[in-house]
Amino acid sequence: MTICGGGTGSVMLENVYWACGFVLAALLFWRFGVPRLKSFDRQNVARIRQQEQDKQDANAHIRHALRVADEQVEPVQEIKVGAATHYLFEAQVFATRAEADEMRARRVGSVARRFYEDLPSALAGAPERSRMSARERASQRWKKTVH
Repeated sequence: MTICGGGTGSVMLENVYWACGFVLAALLFWRFGVPRLKSFDRQNVARIRQQEQDKQDANAHIRHALRVADEQVEPVQEIKVGAATHYLFEAQVFATRAEADEMRARRVGSVARRFYEDLPSALAGAPERSRMSARERASQRWKKTVH
């Protein structure tokens, strides 16, 4: 028994639209979202594997310092002037890519070296860590607040 004879058809059509929208969203996620998630997962697995290898390698800290320094130094830019191609690095123009890359490599090395020069003073300024665990320190703070 229906109160209004034509109302059920529009409700059914609306449900079909919602179902089509859901299927379209699922297909778009499958097409664009899943590959990005797989790529992220591959990168994450590679990073974890590299961290495990770095635990065994005594020179891993040097590689890490060079990687961080490489991220901090600007890349070499290619400039076309007519038919000639020049290369720009830190406001200096080079005739060949090899010269510009050599200068960039020196700059990366100096940034990484500066990290190791600053390391002793950074470690000397670090406060002494307590021999107590975090739970023991919290317990002592709690005892001081209770009268």
